Amino acid sequence: MDSTNDHPLFQPAGLGDIQLSNRIVMAPMTRSRAIDNQPGELETRYYTQRATAGLIITEGTSPSANGIGYARTPGIYTAEQVNAWKAVTDAVHQQSGKIFVQLMHVGRVAHPHNLVSGGKTLAPSALLPQLEIWTDQAGLQPVPIPQAMTAAEVNLTIEEYADAAEKAIAAGFDGIEIHAANGYLPEQFLNPHTNVREDQYGGSFENRNRFVLEVTAAIINRIGKERTGIRISPFSNYNDMPSYEETTPQYEHLVTELNKLQVVYLHVVEPSARATEEGQALLRSVRDLFNGTIIRNGEYTAIKAIEALESKQADLISFGAPFVSNPDLPYRLQHNLLLTAPDVNTFFAGGEKGYIDYAFAEA
Repeated sequence: MDSTNDHPLFQPAGLGDIQLSNRIVMAPMTRSRAIDNQPGELETRYYTQRATAGLIITEGTSPSANGIGYARTPGIYTAEQVNAWKAVTDAVHQQSGKIFVQLMHVGRVAHPHNLVSGGKTLAPSALLPQLEIWTDQAGLQPVPIPQAMTAAEVNLTIEEYADAAEKAIAAGFDGIEIHAANGYLPEQFLNPHTNVREDQYGGSFENRNRFVLEVTAAIINRIGKERTGIRISPFSNYNDMPSYEETTPQYEHLVTELNKLQVVYLHVVEPSARATEEGQALLRSVRDLFNGTIIRNGEYTAIKAIEALESKQADLISFGAPFVSNPDLPYRLQHNLLLTAPDVNTFFAGGEKGYIDYAFAEA
């Protein structure tokens, strides 16, 4: 690969009413450095180092006290958190970067040791997941059974999402991403094995889609469709999400409705879907059903990313782990430079090591 700008991966792209410098997206990745559940100087340096991405999507950030389930993960539901994130967004914007915050409510993927004051573990249904989760107090612990959300709690949670989105804009973010993937609260509503409700949010796949669509509509009503994206992971079993037969028609319905809402992008986590012919067919269907920007994610190389862009299967490509250890990833990809391998032992370890100490390539 040469160092010219002819390849679509390195060309500018529009996203809603903002302009991205390239089509390389930094995927959202939990890094567990947020002491007291808010970003600090380390996070500011981490994101600023990676501001040459066309778009940064932050680590999962909770819309409420009930949404935090992991150790040292941030929120955006208090004035203090808004002010802390403002330092991050200001620094990224000073480097001409663009940044969305990912709103992540973990639902049942939580432990009391990691909850903040006033928080409780809520899920669509009181079903025990077969999971363990890290706690700083006691190491790995089994995830306990969650509380089934009441109708009032469902409505309150939707309002919390909308309020967090509004706070995100106040904190200087260019937009938000709803995390409806990877087995967290929105996907817990989607899956019939984790949602056995008998009200309007359970039963048929149309009903199971309702929570995600109402959250999306509430956020759009508050901050606008051009600032609202969403992430999905069809066929994924991550976080103890069992497979089910209605996956294809359910996601086709969900994407059709998201298209009607005109969300600015659909961020698709692909590896599980790629593994089967049915999943591959769904990925093609998603492209046909959605008129907005599609971000594809899942072990992409520069060559595979360019192929996806040129074939119109994607408009942007997100990279995860390579961005951890290569803060200047767009430059390295464009100039075909060797990538530094990440140290997986420091992904969630806290502190500077494996976070802000990776070297930049020599210009």
